[in-house]
Amino acid sequence: ICCFRGLTTWAPVGAAFNTKTQKKFNPLEKNGGLFGVPELSCPAGFQVATQTALINTDRLLERVCSLSPGVKTVQAFDQLSDGLCKVADLVGRLCKSAHPDPAFREAAEKACMEIGTVVEKLNTNVELCKSLKTLLYNPDMVSQLDADTRRVAELFMFDFEISGIHLDDKRKEAVSLHVKLLDLSNEFLVGSHLPNKIARSAIPENLHLHFASEGSFVQVGGLHADSPDDLVREIAYRIFLYPNADLMECLEELLKCRHKLAKLLGYETYGHRALKGTMAKTPETVMSFLKLLTEKLSDRYNIEPSLYSPYFSLGACMEGLNNLFSQLYGVSFMSEQPTAGEVWSDDVHKLAVVHDTEGLLGYIYCDFFHRPDKPHQDCHFTIRGGRWCEDMGQYQLPVVVLMLSLPHPTKRAPTLLTPGMMENLFHEMGHAMHSMLGRTRYQHVTGTRCATDFAEVPSILMEYFATDYRVISQFARHYETGQPLPQSMVARLCESKKVCGAADTQLQIFYAVLDQIYHSTPQNRSTTDLLKEMQQKFYGLPYTPNTAWQLRFSHLIGYGAKYYSYLMSRAVASMVWNQCFIQDPLNRDMGERYRREMLAHGGAKEPMLMVEGMLQRQPTIEDFVDALVSELNPNFETFIMDSES
Repeated sequence: ICCFRGLTTWAPVGAAFNTKTQKKFNPLEKNGGLFGVPELSCPAGFQVATQTALINTDRLLERVCSLSPGVKTVQAFDQLSDGLCKVADLVGRLCKSAHPDPAFREAAEKACMEIGTVVEKLNTNVELCKSLKTLLYNPDMVSQLDADTRRVAELFMFDFEISGIHLDDKRKEAVSLHVKLLDLSNEFLVGSHLPNKIARSAIPENLHLHFASEGSFVQVGGLHADSPDDLVREIAYRIFLYPNADLMECLEELLKCRHKLAKLLGYETYGHRALKGTMAKTPETVMSFLKLLTEKLSDRYNIEPSLYSPYFSLGACMEGLNNLFSQLYGVSFMSEQPTAGEVWSDDVHKLAVVHDTEGLLGYIYCDFFHRPDKPHQDCHFTIRGGRWCEDMGQYQLPVVVLMLSLPHPTKRAPTLLTPGMMENLFHEMGHAMHSMLGRTRYQHVTGTRCATDFAEVPSILMEYFATDYRVISQFARHYETGQPLPQSMVARLCESKKVCGAADTQLQIFYAVLDQIYHSTPQNRSTTDLLKEMQQKFYGLPYTPNTAWQLRFSHLIGYGAKYYSYLMSRAVASMVWNQCFIQDPLNRDMGERYRREMLAHGGAKEPMLMVEGMLQRQPTIEDFVDALVSELNPNFETFIMDSES
């Protein structure tokens, strides 16, 4: 960032994000399709891409089953998985939810369900499993496999086992339960995000402007937690969380199906099935972690976000990330012009991720700005996983999308982020760099395709960089004056997070416990009764009658029995930060060690072994708990700094 006579100018990456998008498309240029895939230039192309993938799947299936057991068996399995994942990831949550054209969203939804059904059937294909068993059950052959190949082979076998390959006469029942769960999961996800309606006459007229209108009704699509009006927050809470009978039935049927499937597969509960392969391993370990954390928590300056925003223009933050990754990993961003049809909205930016010696590592598409019908959520999507392509003799570069919901820049000012928005940007970029910096041999374990309670570690670790003055001072400049953000403001920002830190952590414990209870042995009680009891026991605030918060708990789908992962990952990230980066957050040697020990492997290595490699010791559950509790200790230097200023 350069300042001259009060004017702030930006380097190329910052300029790309701090100016209003003015794409110049040539009307004669052929539409190259989303992400450069020609078939995806129109909604009908999703079916074409799906059918092509399924034809290739049949061809590869035949090949896998006829191969002599060895490394080539695992490579063929990964190629089979890659072909389906390329379509599933391409049309998955991103196109289903974020594409502005409803026809594209509908086509993506159909393709996703079709691919999902095929995957479930492959996971119970006896001949396919037999070809892997022949390899894995032969000690001489296994001894000749390299560590990554053996790990991936075992993970594929694990997928077979948790899908019911061993059931023989009950295998069809397992497949039908899997397919039913796909439908129920989709129904619950859609329903959990739909607004609730109430007659306009039921709420004061002066409050109508706070909610969307629909004829004689107002729509309440969220909790309005940031509203300064107490009554607006109360109305939103009671209406948005009002029980929906159909959705309640869907959730209860979903939980029953999950339990039935787990029992069918030989597990005590769905939680036992879901946690196999994670750092925690069992529901008992998760509950011990959550209860011990609750016992050790004890309650410990508000900041005004608008005072910080002028220092956090989107361009400045992107330059900050660029500088940070350059210093830690030797990696830089280069802004590229997308071709016609490559992106789904004109305001999507394309970044090439380039290493100073390894060259191009992959691409990040940045869908950062709010638009109508786009979900209000921050997330990372894998579009294409990285893998070594034996037949082509080159590496398949990873492609990911980062989605935020930020205001557009204006003629007067760039997009200005609150501290929370800036932290979220760093968080999601942590996921992206996990995808970019991994160089796994197999796409089945690429980047974030790892244990759920490890996948959040790289993203949460980035939050520590986002609140360290040595990092922030490199990019936080007032967008008009170029003045740096004062260190005392950064210190206050860090301390403000501790004010309600214990309460926030306790809330996460409550969510995680509820998730565990829902996926434990059925108790013949309603999900609301269980919520009421767990809220009283693990959170303390009274339950509000006629509400059903669990119907908005969409994480029950993707994180079923694994919601504790956020807390476990935060504990690991805290330990990595305090042991490895707090002395010098810009240390290249430590950055390289972090890449080598944690980011490079994706899911190709046991998660706890990666943590041990980074920390150079074996942490315990007590260590994880202490790491979270110690974060809430006040920093008295902040108060001294404040009194002096």
